[in-house]
Amino acid sequence: MSTLEEHVDVGVPIDTAWNSLHRVENYPSFVGGVRDVRTEEGGRAHLDIEAGGRAKGFDAEVSDRGRERVMEWHTTGGPDLAGSFSLHPIDRDHTRVQIRLEYDPATVREAFGGPKGFAQANAIERLVRSDLEQFKEYVERER
Repeated sequence: MSTLEEHVDVGVPIDTAWNSLHRVENYPSFVGGVRDVRTEEGGRAHLDIEAGGRAKGFDAEVSDRGRERVMEWHTTGGPDLAGSFSLHPIDRDHTRVQIRLEYDPATVREAFGGPKGFAQANAIERLVRSDLEQFKEYVERER
């Protein structure tokens, strides 16, 4: 498994950022390739995505530790992906949003296509960085 960690500082209070992360139906507004998200019973969500010219759907289980401001997720039924968002207050009006993504490079390539090896790691890092910047714009605009 490979692990990627990135963060972005947003100009909103921690509760605002936390609430925005929990509105998964809005993920298409800031997560590249996500076309639709539907929440389901029991902390589950279904995501329809397009990546590498391929349309795919997958299910994820989401759980959170509200007091710690950590939301964890993992796919069910493939591709095998897991991650977490953790929020840390910087001050009253600013929050650090950190993402941790765990993935198997071979599985990602098989499911979504794209480059191999180092080029793939760079592509995933750019995508995650872009999604974080889009989240920053989204949450600050929605404030």
